[in-house]
Amino acid sequence: MASSKAVISLPSILLLAISSSLLLLPSLLGAVSKAHSYSSPHVVKGLSLSFYESKCPDLESVVRKHLKKVFKEDIGQAAGLLRLHFHDCFVQGCDGSVLLDGSASGPSEQEAPPNLTLRSEAFEIINDLRELVHQQCGRVVSCADITALAAREAVYLSGGPEYSVPLGRRDGLNFATTEATLANLPAPTSNTSTLLTSLATKNLDATDVVALSGGHTIGRGHCSSFTERLYPTQDPTMDPTFADDLKEVCPTAESTSTTMLDIRTPNKFDNKYYVDLVNRQGLFTSDQDLYTDKRTKDIVESFAEDQELFFEKFVHSMIKMGQLSVLTGRKGEIRANCSVRNSDNVQLVSVVEEDLETAAEL
Repeated sequence: MASSKAVISLPSILLLAISSSLLLLPSLLGAVSKAHSYSSPHVVKGLSLSFYESKCPDLESVVRKHLKKVFKEDIGQAAGLLRLHFHDCFVQGCDGSVLLDGSASGPSEQEAPPNLTLRSEAFEIINDLRELVHQQCGRVVSCADITALAAREAVYLSGGPEYSVPLGRRDGLNFATTEATLANLPAPTSNTSTLLTSLATKNLDATDVVALSGGHTIGRGHCSSFTERLYPTQDPTMDPTFADDLKEVCPTAESTSTTMLDIRTPNKFDNKYYVDLVNRQGLFTSDQDLYTDKRTKDIVESFAEDQELFFEKFVHSMIKMGQLSVLTGRKGEIRANCSVRNSDNVQLVSVVEEDLETAAEL
């Protein structure tokens, strides 16, 4: 009888084990999915993760399809688009004002010293995207939103995290002055104190500063942005071999060449930028000082050790930054050309037509 009971109970035990495994499966799958999902900060009023769901459902696929072609030909354009989004948002908010050409009222933001090294191709790509999107959906998507989406694709298609972008920004009617641009874009020669003070005015903390600086994992730097670390006296915080390599690229303080920001994986969005800093191979003062300053050193080290942690914090900080002083609702406009205000656009029949179209969009 004892052996018979053992034979009878064995299937019951197996069934119990299988049932328990099935009960655990959803939680296990949830744990796996959460490992690659990123918490989103508060979405400001007027923006939404589903803003174009009915008005332009194919928006993101149109942007991604075009940028895949662009990056296949030149992956360097990813860094240019990411930087364009940064320079737009830090100066009077994410309103596409950096895209505007100058006018009789004054020079554009593009003509301010911090923006002179923005890639001309980046502006062309945004206008190309705008044309494709407007052909697909009509004039319902702002240039500011296209710029934000292009930055996300620059990150993702370079090997970085994929994340949802709150949308619904409107385009600004005015560009910032040169003084405002200079005041809101910290120079690459800035130290950590300057960065923390500047970005604190935008409600960005030390973790945000270090995470957003990680955008330098792709892209290039101009000699003029770092030669003060080489001449006349070499910065003691710089790795000597790294310094020698830079002197070959920039043999004098007046050199105009460029070099990659991340010497390890210059075209891949990863955490190697922080590994560079730990090894004293950060290009700009604003980079390397993040590892020197005790307020940010631990954050740098944590990102250098854990790429997934960096991705998580970068996404959070990017979404925060991408919502700075956005225009929504009836504020601003939806530009027909990203570089020209609608009131100055001779291709529009009239401002009245624009007003009617704007009203229909709301």
